[in-house]
Amino acid sequence: STRKITAAMKMVAAARLRRAQESAVAARAYSERMDRMVAGLAAGQAGMPGAPALLAGTGRDETHLLIPFTADRGLCGTFNSSIVRETRGLAEDLRDTGKTVKLLCLGRKGRDALRRDFKSAIVGEFIGIGRKGVQFGDTLPVTDRIIALFAAGEFDTATLVFNRFKSAMTQIVTRQQVVPYPLPSDAPHAAGPRAVPIFEPDEDELLAELLPRNLAVQVFQALLESAASEPGARMTS
Repeated sequence: STRKITAAMKMVAAARLRRAQESAVAARAYSERMDRMVAGLAAGQAGMPGAPALLAGTGRDETHLLIPFTADRGLCGTFNSSIVRETRGLAEDLRDTGKTVKLLCLGRKGRDALRRDFKSAIVGEFIGIGRKGVQFGDTLPVTDRIIALFAAGEFDTATLVFNRFKSAMTQIVTRQQVVPYPLPSDAPHAAGPRAVPIFEPDEDELLAELLPRNLAVQVFQALLESAASEPGARMTS
């Protein structure tokens, strides 16, 4: 009986994996291109007076918001435990250096596991996202919550913790800072000769619009990667 149940679970997971993998891989090109475009604009505005708050940050590094992406169900190998372990380790390292840690949990399993040690640090939770397939609209409540917490001065830095899909047997635990926007090391900068484009409207106005949109895109990509990793881990398990 157990063999029949697990065989059926494997077949269902395999069917879901194909769809989820296609969505995650197809969206990568868009999210990466979006990120490069924002990086190009942000490089010229970083450190400038009047730079958007999502780029400039608060000027402090005292409170960190960690956003772990887990599943609502178990029986998927180390999919959930690896995220919980990474989040717990990061939170403990931050606390050891005197930082304040807050958690915004996506997924029931992560919330339940982290609540044992960090109950007072959990400032929100989202359960059931992507149950019938991940849609971009699913990210908007999460993005709005992150922006609202940042605007209220609840944190200085926000980091996503999720499983990036590589194959059915391999998921890569990934940390990705999203607030303030991190400039990549190879982003264009003012040093040396370079083309100077003219923007209409101004760069700061474009960034004020694009930074929240890019945040939503990166959260969406993380959800897609997690949604592809979960059935892969369940099928393998």
